[in-house]
Amino acid sequence: MPDSPDSALPAKALQIAYQTRLKPSGVLFHSDQGTHYTSKKFADSVAGCDGMIQSMSRRGNCWDNAPTERFLRSFKTEWMPKSGYEDMDAASAAIIDYIWGYYQTVRPHRFNDYLSPAEKERRYFNQNLLSAVLN
Repeated sequence: MPDSPDSALPAKALQIAYQTRLKPSGVLFHSDQGTHYTSKKFADSVAGCDGMIQSMSRRGNCWDNAPTERFLRSFKTEWMPKSGYEDMDAASAAIIDYIWGYYQTVRPHRFNDYLSPAEKERRYFNQNLLSAVLN
């Protein structure tokens, strides 16, 4: 967690996601118009992903980025203490715990037929691998 926005962290996160999901082609990456997403470094990172297209919300329109806004609302209401965190280390640990220990693996999502994101993704990959073997 950097102290201020820059393009190195999201560029690295994008590359990690791209690699761990077996380099999918034709993926859309959508974000707001934050400086870290409009930088040349980040644009180069997107360009390095096979057929990935970058999409950005209209300026000042939170509805264009509704999934991210919803995630942040969930984090703030379900996990983050009202008084905030003691320090950056406590915040970082809590955010990691929320995303990987709860939101991705436990929390059901209506959009995913009430499955967690990790379970939905597991089933998606298993179905696609099985289809590839059978066809």
